[in-house]
Amino acid sequence: MSVGISHTSTAGSSEPTAPMIATRRRANFLLAAILLPLGLLTVAGMWLLWPSGDTSEISVANPYATAEGVQFETGTVQRAAFEDCPSSQPTVDAGGEALTCLVAFTVPDAGGPTVPVEVTPELAKASAVEAGDRIRYLNLEGVIQGGSAPYVFVDFIRTVPIAALTILYAVVVVAVARWRGFRAMLGLVGALFILAQFILPGLVEGAPPLLLGLVGSVAIMIGVLYFAHGFSARTSTALLGTIFGLGITAVLAAWATGTAHLTGVGDDNAYALVNSSDQLSISSIILCGLIISGLGVLNDVTITQSSAVWELYELAPSTPARRLFTGAMRIGRDHIASTVYTIAFAYAGAALPVLILVSLYDRALIDTLTSGELAEEVVRTLVGSIGLVLAIPVTTAIAVAVVKAVGGRGTGAAPVPAAVPAGPGGTPEPARQQALQEASQGAPSGAGNGPEAEPEVHAGSRRARREAESH
Repeated sequence: MSVGISHTSTAGSSEPTAPMIATRRRANFLLAAILLPLGLLTVAGMWLLWPSGDTSEISVANPYATAEGVQFETGTVQRAAFEDCPSSQPTVDAGGEALTCLVAFTVPDAGGPTVPVEVTPELAKASAVEAGDRIRYLNLEGVIQGGSAPYVFVDFIRTVPIAALTILYAVVVVAVARWRGFRAMLGLVGALFILAQFILPGLVEGAPPLLLGLVGSVAIMIGVLYFAHGFSARTSTALLGTIFGLGITAVLAAWATGTAHLTGVGDDNAYALVNSSDQLSISSIILCGLIISGLGVLNDVTITQSSAVWELYELAPSTPARRLFTGAMRIGRDHIASTVYTIAFAYAGAALPVLILVSLYDRALIDTLTSGELAEEVVRTLVGSIGLVLAIPVTTAIAVAVVKAVGGRGTGAAPVPAAVPAGPGGTPEPARQQALQEASQGAPSGAGNGPEAEPEVHAGSRRARREAESH
């Protein structure tokens, strides 16, 4: 005859106790006490720094502006071949030899006969123009006479492939991440709005770049994180870690921009901006860019680290805080190792033509890395990586403190089954005895036990779980 040994547990089968609720309220109050003032400061900063939109004092030459009688036209390339350049006709008429170039015979969208569009030597060398391509070209018939090239290639029309990639991206994100992915894309639209309407015009009008970059970045992160991940203690923890990383990045960027003499004058676009207005500072633009450039990766590591702490806690709610921090940091170190070279490779890919060109110079490696062509990319990588690395332990520590106070989806240790059948002679079988011991120590439910060790579901635990998720 078997004897059943009965055990009860109130840790997971009842509603949260008054002390637990009080602790959760204190934790959420502390998060709100930190984040609400930061949010108000961000709103006030955006109100004070919001640009007027007046660009009348800035004069930038528009490369797409045309002289009188010249117009842009579009068409589809019917065929492309190396033939005598139309621009060489005056030389031929004078008895000279014609130059050979790539000519794209194009059917105008506006209708009419096929026109010979002269392609630039760089594109001709790469054989980039082929039959079926959609191109934009200049019609110079109204200003050039005498047989010179009246049609000159300007650019490709990329509307269809880019639109197709955008649709594919949206479909993939929504299919995999579903509603959260859709919200993240909407958050990205909001972030681009802040960048286009607040940060860029502010830089044009000469606003303080450090404040502009910090205020704009914090506003972007608040919107993106809460919109994509919802209002919860987990998201608030990630936001705190992100703001900390942004602060470190901003301080280092301000120091490095001046110390490393990042002037940006080696860039043609920078020259154009410098000559357009006296109030534009390339160093200010570089400083703001250093702050913004690490936003995406920084947000990634903080939200991932916060989620890792929550998941580890839910697997073993009785884990001490020190052990929970140590386990989460093991994940964080892997994340650091992978993200650091992710940033480096991302910047290397963006600057690949410059890297190839510089690598052909006969210079020492240290001179190459500290040259004006690469110094900005090197500093951007180092500054972003330092802010990212320091944000991980801070985010982990905050997440551990909050999760121990607020709790995850669970409310504590798993409930122990009401009865565990005994083995022959009234003595519990070893496996079942071990299950009893693990359950009494707060082991995760179902760990090493059979189906009979599944926890009971109680109305109180469901209510507690809903309350924990709301926090």
